[in-house]
Amino acid sequence: MKELQNRIMIEGVAVNSEILKVDSFVNHQVDPALMLHVGQEFAEHFKNRGITKIATIESSGIAPALMTAQCMQLPLIILKKQPSKVLNDSLYQTQVTSFTKEMSYELSVSSKYISENDHVLIIDDFLANGEAATGAIRLLRKAHATVAGIGVLIEKTFQPGREKLAAQGIEVCALARIRHMEAGHITFAD
Repeated sequence: MKELQNRIMIEGVAVNSEILKVDSFVNHQVDPALMLHVGQEFAEHFKNRGITKIATIESSGIAPALMTAQCMQLPLIILKKQPSKVLNDSLYQTQVTSFTKEMSYELSVSSKYISENDHVLIIDDFLANGEAATGAIRLLRKAHATVAGIGVLIEKTFQPGREKLAAQGIEVCALARIRHMEAGHITFAD
């Protein structure tokens, strides 16, 4: 998606070979017009797939996932990183290790909002090592839901995330694919 690539080139900051900051338009500050276009792209790519729900991991994936849900006229499920104090007996949970934060967390979703009848599209901000996406897939499968695919804003193609997901039979749609990064420099794969 050229619009997203342009924003990354203008406002994105490659801190080093692994960390890309896009906080001025994706997570600390969100550009709603860009997120709407992102949602339209994902909706077009995954149309006619029998998708029943959109899911994302809190928090940076919420804006693009919400716009995708709006464009597809589907509900959005937010997979929580913090355990609920009131829903503990009705949760599906799994452990996930965050590449960016270098820590593990418990990912959960209420059994009230996901079932074996759901065909879910996962939307997230980044795909790097694939740990968050694999955790989301594992969580949805605990509910016996099926995964329709994964849409990500930015894929770091030099990290193994796509290969991990492909090995599980999961389709990945990445709107901006980065081949190489170093401090102050970004090269796209496409």
